[in-house]
Amino acid sequence: MAVLAESSAGEIAQCLKSVGDIPNYEEVRVAENGLLMVRGRMGGDGAAFNLGEATVSRAALRLATGEVGFGYVLGRDTAKARLIALCDALVQTQSHDAAVESHVVAPIRARLGAERSVEARRTAATKVEFFTVVGEKE
Repeated sequence: MAVLAESSAGEIAQCLKSVGDIPNYEEVRVAENGLLMVRGRMGGDGAAFNLGEATVSRAALRLATGEVGFGYVLGRDTAKARLIALCDALVQTQSHDAAVESHVVAPIRARLGAERSVEARRTAATKVEFFTVVGEKE
């Protein structure tokens, strides 16, 4: 799900075209936008406090074969939430789980990994080594 959340709705839709016949489905929960309270902790272990609100989109659908999929994403992209819910439902089926992994998740994961390694190389090129010279006192 994290891989799909980092992609775009267009990329997921394009990858799903190569999965094959997708079963009919119905929306259990119509894709909608809402707000979610983001909570934080000082130092990671202090008392919890409300940091602010974040916009989220969510969707739920049921395949004709009975599997139910859920999709949640930050932002106001209901189409992306619906596609993620579809992928979630498809990976629960024996007939589509391998296809979704190889045709949807793996290519997106590879692209994200390549982008991260380029960014890591660009960041490493700006690395500065600091050191001090300490003289001995007699």
